[in-house]
Order: sequence, then structure tokens, then C-alpha cells
Amino acid sequence: MFGHLSLFAVRGLVVRCVMRFAVGMKPDFEFERVAHAKGYLRVAGVDEVGRGPLAGPVTAAAVVLDPARIPEGLNDSKKLTKKARARLYDEIMEVADVSIAHASVEEIDGINILRASHLAMMRALAGLRMPADYALIDGNMLPGDLVLPAQTIIKGDARSVSISAASIMAKVCRDCVMLSLAQQHPGYGWETNMGYGSKSHMSALQNLGPTPHHRRSFKPVYQML
Repeated sequence: MFGHLSLFAVRGLVVRCVMRFAVGMKPDFEFERVAHAKGYLRVAGVDEVGRGPLAGPVTAAAVVLDPARIPEGLNDSKKLTKKARARLYDEIMEVADVSIAHASVEEIDGINILRASHLAMMRALAGLRMPADYALIDGNMLPGDLVLPAQTIIKGDARSVSISAASIMAKVCRDCVMLSLAQQHPGYGWETNMGYGSKSHMSALQNLGPTPHHRRSFKPVYQML
């Protein structure tokens, strides 16, 4: 694996990796900077939220940051408090080109959750005010229909500020969708579990049955049908 590197270089690489993880990985602008150096001017970070829940849409966001106006405190949305996410949502919306899109429960059940999440990503990219010319995609798989030059980044929401911003926008937006659905369908606890299979949600699913917003292709739901 490291045959082309000297032992000294390998040790240095390992030390740098260990130190980075030891102090806690935080996203930076390095992936975007590399893309800019290759001539790409509008680099979009893309992330999705909502692949695991039993109910509600899967939501994706695409964000093109202004290098001169990057909000402070960007990170993986799961590592941020609700208050921090709300603050950053407003800041990102003010300084960046943002597009948020969904794939519906019907689409999730029709084409599977992976393809639906990629569909939401494609819709988010298509919705930017100005087209991106390069995309940084969270995860390890590019959407099959993507023709834009792009790269995947595992744990990208903790490594790239553009993907971090996208994760925040998608999370806040989807949470709002689930809060609205919770008012229409009380009893499932969506205002707190956001559609995930919590104990209270599973109990309500057993007692109340599925709603039109439940993913019937997901085993815990179709077992109730």
C-alpha cells in the first residue's frame, strides 16, 4: 500500500492522521480550494438527510459558498445543537447559493431509498440559482445520472464546509416538514423523532397503523400492513 513512500514519510502521514482525529476533525475549505485550483469556479457541496426514517421524504441540499463569506461554526449537522443549526441556516441562506429538494415517500417506495436520495441530490443541484461546475458529494457513491464533474467524500459533512452547509440546510428543512406532518398526524411523535423508528413511533405504528407518509417499502412498516 505504501510501497512508493519511505518509512519516514509513512510515519509522518500516520502521525498527521492521528493528530487530526485526536483533536477532533472539523470541516475546512481544502476540497473546494483544490477544485478551484483546477479551474472550477462554482463548487457545490451536496448532502442528504432522511434515508433512515420510516416516514417522510428524503431531503437533499446543494450549497455553493462564497469563499470570502463562510459562516463560522459549520460542521456536520448531527454534531450541532438545534439552536446552532437554526442560526447557521439563516446565515448560509444569506451568503450562499442554496437549493433544497426532496424525493417523496412514493418515489422512495417506487425506486428504493438510495436512488431516491440521489434523485433529491440531482434536484437540489438543478435548483441552484447559477449552475455549479463541480460537486462534492457526501458518501461513497455518485448519483448515476450526474454528468457534472464531481467527487465523493466519505464523512464529507465533517470534512468539507460546503457539504457541512448542505447537511445543515437539508436537516433544518426536513425537520420543518416533519413538524408540519406531525400536526396533521398526531400520535406518532414526529415532532421529536422526525420519522425515525423510535420506541414511541413503533408503538404508535402498531396501535394507529401506517399513514400515507409512511414508507411501505421499509420492513417495519410493511409488516404492519
